[in-house]
Amino acid sequence: MAEFTAKDVMKLREQTGAGMMDCKRALVDADGDFEKAGELLRERGIAKAAKRASKIAAEGIVYAYVEGTCGVLVEVNCESDFVAKGDKFHEVVANVAKQVLKSGAKDVSELLASDMGGGKTVETYISEQVGIIGEKISVRRFTVYRSNGFVETYIHMGGTMGVMLDFDCPENEATKELAHNIALHTAFAKPGYMKAEDVSAETLEKEKSIMLQEVLNEGKPAAIAEKIVLGKVKKYYEENCLLEQRFVKDDKITVKELIAQTAKAAGVSVNLKSFVFYVMGEGLEKKTEDLSEEVAKQVEAMKK
Repeated sequence: MAEFTAKDVMKLREQTGAGMMDCKRALVDADGDFEKAGELLRERGIAKAAKRASKIAAEGIVYAYVEGTCGVLVEVNCESDFVAKGDKFHEVVANVAKQVLKSGAKDVSELLASDMGGGKTVETYISEQVGIIGEKISVRRFTVYRSNGFVETYIHMGGTMGVMLDFDCPENEATKELAHNIALHTAFAKPGYMKAEDVSAETLEKEKSIMLQEVLNEGKPAAIAEKIVLGKVKKYYEENCLLEQRFVKDDKITVKELIAQTAKAAGVSVNLKSFVFYVMGEGLEKKTEDLSEEVAKQVEAMKK
């Protein structure tokens, strides 16, 4: 087998845009033949995938996968809503979510480098799927819960938003109904924190400063303004902390009170340990294109 160096791997990567591991594997398979390695990458759809690297992947879905007491919430992006709604893309996302749990990856970089079997990394797998689907695919983020109780998930509108909750309690009819209701509530209320103690001192001081200035601008005396701010802080907690929020289905009680009521009725201890929610594409720049152009692109992609 012809030898090759790290510089050869870097050169192939620069020319094709493929990942380091993919380039190294191609050079090994090509017995060190640089040109043949480039051809292998194109055949595998990896070089083609690299051509789409500059595209904006601001569509996609949020997906949840639960296995036993473990759960994964993942956001995977693509370029168009057309692809995001397709069965093939959903299959890719499902495979990625399962690999998150299987690999034990701590972040996206670790996930992409993880082995899916047969020496194929997640990065290679995604690159191959890009070649098939014809759009850039990007794993944006994921969260894993390994629960002592059970995990509850909720996916809204086919993946526009996803919620995952970690409950440290027995799983029964009462607690599952509670979990479902809180998942729906979280999707609706979008809390920033679990409880008041989770709000950092820095964040709280910043909010109080804004509140104080707002009250002073209304012409209130400084002494009165301070008292009004205390009331506003309480309101801030009620609006932003999940346990302090008014339950969306019954605003006479808070989520914390709902949990307490359910626990008492079921005769069990219920602890909501963690929650997370993703809004698909939040913070990503979205492209704007003429509809006819988008359709034309999809037709061309299907011909390839």
